[in-house]
Amino acid sequence: MIGAGLGPKPPAAVADCGANLGLRAAAVQVFLRRMTVPATRLILASASPRRRELLASLGVPFEVVTAPVEEHEDPATDPRVMVARNSALKADWVALRRPEAPVLGADTTVFLDGAALNKPRDATGARAMLRRLSGRTHTVFTGLALRRAADGLRLDDHASSEVTFRALDDALIEAYLARVYTLDKAGGYAIQEHGEMIVAGHTGSLTNIVGLPIENVQQLLARAGLSA
Repeated sequence: MIGAGLGPKPPAAVADCGANLGLRAAAVQVFLRRMTVPATRLILASASPRRRELLASLGVPFEVVTAPVEEHEDPATDPRVMVARNSALKADWVALRRPEAPVLGADTTVFLDGAALNKPRDATGARAMLRRLSGRTHTVFTGLALRRAADGLRLDDHASSEVTFRALDDALIEAYLARVYTLDKAGGYAIQEHGEMIVAGHTGSLTNIVGLPIENVQQLLARAGLSA
């Protein structure tokens, strides 16, 4: 029985159609809201010259704004958690201050024997890291965070690669350190700088080992509707 003042209940197909239209309308609103964000060039929240060079290779216009944040570097922390936290920390700091711009944050660490090997504090630390890596295979993790505060864009990704070192004696370690400044590099080495002296081989993304996995960055930018 139809109640007083009420019309007949719409068929299920009509109700479903209405729901679908509602979802589509919501999606369109989100799209239009993002379209109202002024086109602003990408910001790289990193002082690393290696990341700048790699990002420039994509041909995407960008600027650099470093984030003066205190990174989490407890070597006992899961490296995937560490790099995800630090990359987000950098990107979030810049995005809050440049809300209209998409901001890319990145963080890289070396992992061996259940501990992260971050940047060495001094030459003694660099030597110790190279001795520890000698003749072994370790993993390089990089976390990525893409943020835009104006429309709430939040995307994250990560990459991992494996690197196998040659057996290194003290003379080879000293020769390598004489050629390469390692205090700003996780694990105390750079595969792109005289890597043939210390590296026997690697698997996975080479750019990830350098510090910015370009393949993953391209995917993040595409997901955000940014050209790469």
